[in-house]
This record gives sequence, structure tokens and C-alpha cells, in this order.
Amino acid sequence: MKKEKVRDLFLCFLAYGFVGWMYEVLLGIFVFRVGFVNRGFMFGPYLPIYGFGALLFLIPLNKHKYKKSYIGKINMTPVYMFCAVVVLTTVIELITSYIMEFTIGEWLWDYDNYKYQFQGRIALNTSIRFGLGGLVILYGIHPVLDKLITTINNRKMHMITYGLAGVFFIDLVMRAFLGSNFSNATGF
Repeated sequence: MKKEKVRDLFLCFLAYGFVGWMYEVLLGIFVFRVGFVNRGFMFGPYLPIYGFGALLFLIPLNKHKYKKSYIGKINMTPVYMFCAVVVLTTVIELITSYIMEFTIGEWLWDYDNYKYQFQGRIALNTSIRFGLGGLVILYGIHPVLDKLITTINNRKMHMITYGLAGVFFIDLVMRAFLGSNFSNATGF
């Protein structure tokens, strides 16, 4: 894989990790009305599960998002994309919960109070929101981000990437020693 491709994937990972962090923070402020809560495992404004989740649906789906698939006269491609994002993100969330439970003794969310949930690890409500968010990323944010990454000078992009990678790595190492900053006291 070319160095630029790895760089672009890393930048997308961080960008979507940030989008996920913003989503969680805004939920806390405007929906659950608990104020600002850093919902992440790490210090920085990014949630790696959102970055990985976005990449894991973008990589297989991005090349198919504009292919037309009709039932009668209705283009069903967005519906198929929504369903695929729901399935992929739900599986990622479920697997991540088991990995986190195995490695740190707990997972960092609890859907026990949600209707149609499984072991408090996944829930229909959140899966649908992830599907809708995935469509926003797939059709709205990613084309803009991809164009931005490709228009900036390669040398500048490498410098930006190295700086961000350094900050992310330091954050990750510090969390290994200090533990999670996450608090589930808010209940969402």
C-alpha cells in the first residue's frame, strides 16, 4: 500500500473519530442535558471506535454508493447503503464491547435501558442513528474530506499527519498508564 494511502486512511480515521466525539458531546449537551462530558477513552477530541467504524464501512461501500439499483422506478442504493452501514457498525460495536471487556474489564457504554437491546452492548435505536450518520459521512462528509486531503500539498499533508500521529500516540500511551477518563455516570 502506498504511503499516501496509509496517510489518507489515518487522517480519515482521526477525522471520523473527531466527528464521533462531537456527536457524543452534542448528545450529552442537547439531548441528555448533562452538559459537557468527554465521552472518550482518550484525552483528545476523538473516539477511535468511530474512526475505525467509519473506515470499515467506507472502504467496502464508498465505491458502490453511486451505483444505481432500482426496484421499479425507485433507486434503492441509499437504502442498501443504510442497511449495510447499520449492520457493519452494529457488529463493530458488539465486537468492540467484547474486546474492551476482555482487555479492560468493561465496555464504555450501556444500553440496558434501551428497548430492543442486546446485553446492554448494542441497541436498535443507536444502530439506526449510526446508519443515518453513516449516510451523512458516505454521501456528505467523505467526498469533501477526500477532496481536501488530495488538494493540500503532499509535503504539508505529511507534516500534518506526523504531528497528529505523534499527538495521538502520546495520548494512547498516556491512557495505557492513566486509565480511561470515561465516566458512564450520565447513563447515555
